[in-house]
Amino acid sequence: MACTLEPEYHRGMAVTDANPDSFRRMDESTAEQWAHIGARTFENQGRVADRMIMLLESLAEISDGFITDQLTHCLQTATMAEKAGADDEMIFGALMHDVGKAISVPNHGAISAEMIKPYVRDDVYKAILNHQDFQGKHYYGHFGAPTDLRYTKYDQTESWWPLCAEFTDDWDQQAFDPDAETYPLEHFEPLIRKVTATTKQALGD
Repeated sequence: MACTLEPEYHRGMAVTDANPDSFRRMDESTAEQWAHIGARTFENQGRVADRMIMLLESLAEISDGFITDQLTHCLQTATMAEKAGADDEMIFGALMHDVGKAISVPNHGAISAEMIKPYVRDDVYKAILNHQDFQGKHYYGHFGAPTDLRYTKYDQTESWWPLCAEFTDDWDQQAFDPDAETYPLEHFEPLIRKVTATTKQALGD
């Protein structure tokens, strides 16, 4: 029996832009079909910010024993980055650095980094990708793991290394204070939409 898909709903509105004339196998696709898909994807780029905000909001449900929930932690980290004079891409990275915990905690850094990769420079991507091992300087010892991985596992001459160290030492590891100044998510929404409006990646990158 054929399966009829229910329309996707976005903020209470049905999304009905499926193209019944599109291909059913990629190896039978045409340039014209891909041009249509590309145009629709471009028109729907704002969906990226919507989904990122949705995932950030979901972090309010996750504390996992910390004194603050994970949304507060991310907001506080981004607040510290902004007050320190970080640029937009780094503030965005700071805000999104733990959003992967909405899916899976053990590999949250990799999830978060891949989510922001199309929208930030390589140094920001790699700082977020590797931030947990750098953060390990401050807590891995409690688990019997080495605390010096930033020095033994990674090349200190890489351009992203000092940014990752600044991020973890000056902002991330300090952002668990329920009494500290923390900008609300609404403060960062324009930044999220600005940074994700266009991608830095091309096909094959």
